[in-house]
Amino acid sequence: MIYPPAERQPVVDHLHGHTVPDPYRWLEDPDSPETRSWTAAQEELWREHASTLPGRHLWHSRVAALTGAGTVGTPMWRGGSRFFLRRTASQEHAVLYRTGPDGVEETLLDPMELDPSGLTTLDHWQPDLDGRLVAYQLSRSGDERSELRVMDVATRRTVDGPIDRCRYAPVAWLPDGKAFFYVRSRQVCLHRLGTPAEDDAVIMGEERSYGLGISYNGRWLTVSAMAGDGNDLWLADLSSSSPERPDLRVVQRGAGAVTAPAVGRDGRLYLLTTLDAPRGRLCVADPARPGPEHWVDLVDEDPEAVIGEFAIAGQTLLVGWTRHAVGEISVHDLATGRRRGSVPLPGLGSAGGMTTRPEGGHEVWFTYTDSVTPAGVHHYDTRTGRTSLWSAAPGAVEVPRLEARRLVCASADGTPVRMVVLARPGSGPRPTILYGYGGFGLSLAPSYSSYILPWVEAGGVFALAQLRGGGEEGAAWHRDGMLERKQNVFDDFAAAAEKLVADGWTTPARLGACGESNGGLLVGAALTQRPDLFAAAVCSAPLLDMVRYERSGLGPVWRSEYGSADDPEQLGWLLGYSPYHRVVDGVDYPATLLTTFGGDSRVDPMHARKMCAALQAATSGSRPILLRHEGDVGHGSRSAGRAVDLAADMLAFLAAHTGLEVGT
Repeated sequence: MIYPPAERQPVVDHLHGHTVPDPYRWLEDPDSPETRSWTAAQEELWREHASTLPGRHLWHSRVAALTGAGTVGTPMWRGGSRFFLRRTASQEHAVLYRTGPDGVEETLLDPMELDPSGLTTLDHWQPDLDGRLVAYQLSRSGDERSELRVMDVATRRTVDGPIDRCRYAPVAWLPDGKAFFYVRSRQVCLHRLGTPAEDDAVIMGEERSYGLGISYNGRWLTVSAMAGDGNDLWLADLSSSSPERPDLRVVQRGAGAVTAPAVGRDGRLYLLTTLDAPRGRLCVADPARPGPEHWVDLVDEDPEAVIGEFAIAGQTLLVGWTRHAVGEISVHDLATGRRRGSVPLPGLGSAGGMTTRPEGGHEVWFTYTDSVTPAGVHHYDTRTGRTSLWSAAPGAVEVPRLEARRLVCASADGTPVRMVVLARPGSGPRPTILYGYGGFGLSLAPSYSSYILPWVEAGGVFALAQLRGGGEEGAAWHRDGMLERKQNVFDDFAAAAEKLVADGWTTPARLGACGESNGGLLVGAALTQRPDLFAAAVCSAPLLDMVRYERSGLGPVWRSEYGSADDPEQLGWLLGYSPYHRVVDGVDYPATLLTTFGGDSRVDPMHARKMCAALQAATSGSRPILLRHEGDVGHGSRSAGRAVDLAADMLAFLAAHTGLEVGT
């Protein structure tokens, strides 16, 4: 394959005693004529290759059919009304609905009505405590730089906003519905309806990643902020201090633990925390004495399960767990924490997102999904102990019969690493996709996927590796895959690949690696450290230049996960695995597809551009190195049609280069 020319320039940085070549730095500028010309040539090369991929239209058709299951979210109850999201097979985006006390359902906000091009997304929404108003956030072309507006539910008219620079901002309404706390430009502010946003009181001025919460009666405000591998936490009693100047008392600071607070209807402060409990525990305290020295355990840490959330329904406490990434919900006495049983679930899948009525009651709603079950909403009655399906996914789909196997392999340092293998019944090596993430404490849990199922249906194997850096085994599991221990994640992934080969699931000639975002970093490290293990790789919206990742996108806020090149020791960690800097001339690299998105404001597409140029220049083999660039979409939400296009192209590429033949 003849690649578009990319000049190797003699750019070298001398950093803390390290000589760091950067021959493709010129590709960091997306607007230069040289970058535009090179990117256009790469897009043409991708289109030419994509047109030759066998069965590409069949992959697209099957992904689209399975995406037709649609989505439905748990209800949020406010003032006798319930608010929820739903997307049917005919809709490009999820739509916000309201059902009033009369039971009549109405559409509140449909992104396609606002923008028929499909480029506008609904990023976040929050009703006030009476359900009369809804604060909602929209962004366009994937940039996620949301504008916040307020809608009058009765008239569907916008009564306030837009307020800019509100990327997925949490919103905490005051009880009168005339003001709310929110996050703008990474600062906590108070906004009073009808006043200019520039006049908003700044409650927390330091730029950080904040979370907000407010009690059911509006008395207690909680503020959290990311801090290293934990968070700092404050609590304010709004009955004794003004909203403009809340008396924020420190609950936790610099503890290296994650704590999520909530004040219940009983007046107790509930704290879900990893402090002195890497897998999490639930504590209670008096809001007047909120410090850790006053916390009392309500639900103890489980030695094998990770606590994730809790909900209160009357005098019943429900606690959500994941046990080796499989969901559970336990039932406890609220006063004592004594376990009374568990919530029946449909299978071994993922359960979460529990919601209750803010005024109290005996009902709890939660979502459930597994590998062959589209996410639906289930209802649990604390009086009867019964679970029932409350709202299924809106679309009917036929899913393939498959088997799920749980494997354990030993990583380079002997640590046991789990993975889930999905396949149709059969034996013998088959084309396989190994998928991983391994970062930020996020877990790969069982879920329905219109990307996974077509691959398995066609006879392939799909394996999800639960790597260190994720949250599958708690806070310690996360810490063992971050900062100076990041190499553990890549070792875990390689061990998972070797296990699949050793157990006869696949061979290196039939194995593909796939990951997105931080998972794209994982794949970049895998193909540069172990190119012998993989035939193909898909690296989507990836971080790849770890020396300069802090200079663009949301890079600065990820220093606590990766480290900083400004620190001599941490630069050494980063250079040790930075995929862009580990590309070596003369290596036969796997067939590689890098995907980028023009509106991505999280991970700069420059990472994939520079890596693509480096791999194309270095590879000694005939397997293609390609760049798929897509404009007007970003890192996260997009229309269903655009998501189908991307998934189909990724599957077609991996199939072509691992030998999976889709039916004709």
